[in-house]
Amino acid sequence: MIYITGDTHGDMNRIVRFCERMETSQEDIMIILGDVGLNYYGDSRDRRNKEKVANLPITLFCIHGNHERRPTTIVEYKLQEWNGGKVWVEEAYPNILFAKDGEIYDIAGMKTIVIGGAYSVDKFYRLSKGYNWFEDEQPSDEIKAYVEKQLSNNDWNVDVVLSHTVPYDYRPVDLFLSMIDQSTVDESTELWLGEIEKKLDYKWWYAGHYHTSRVRDKVQIMFEDIEEFLHRKLDYQ
Repeated sequence: MIYITGDTHGDMNRIVRFCERMETSQEDIMIILGDVGLNYYGDSRDRRNKEKVANLPITLFCIHGNHERRPTTIVEYKLQEWNGGKVWVEEAYPNILFAKDGEIYDIAGMKTIVIGGAYSVDKFYRLSKGYNWFEDEQPSDEIKAYVEKQLSNNDWNVDVVLSHTVPYDYRPVDLFLSMIDQSTVDESTELWLGEIEKKLDYKWWYAGHYHTSRVRDKVQIMFEDIEEFLHRKLDYQ
């Protein structure tokens, strides 16, 4: 079985409870739509969290969020093949997979592209408090070029998109924090995803980031809910 959920920020309790309730195995997959929180501190706290997850009877397939380090910056991560694409894996935690942005995977027979990253609207607050902020949180020009090349090679046709943030027109503006000056927010990733969304022939688009759960058209934002992958999409059709 393949399941999907939103940001976890290092709190794996809902996934632990889900695995117990559903009696999962490591053949089952849980997609996490970014801000997983397993590469946040860069010290023993991350290792303790990973050890807890490594003992779970499930495989995590993780998208890059904005509140976590990229696997490319961590020496223990190596690339390996998985479901037609490449993923980042640590030898010590073989059931924790991090997607490589722009890769197209075969997930449940669906051609699925991953596009991680987003801007942290609390960037300046984090910097003022000394909290972790990651300069490479958004997709670089190199990543964007690779994503577009992959889509072009597939005639701009995939079944599913897994991203952390959403295309610009699908931002949940009613949830924007009033204390944040929106003129300071870098929306270049959302604008770029919006250009992709308008050109792309796709069946369903999943995202996290906004700590809410809603569906509009074929774009679904998830947070603490856990669903079977493409369950809503199949109902929608």
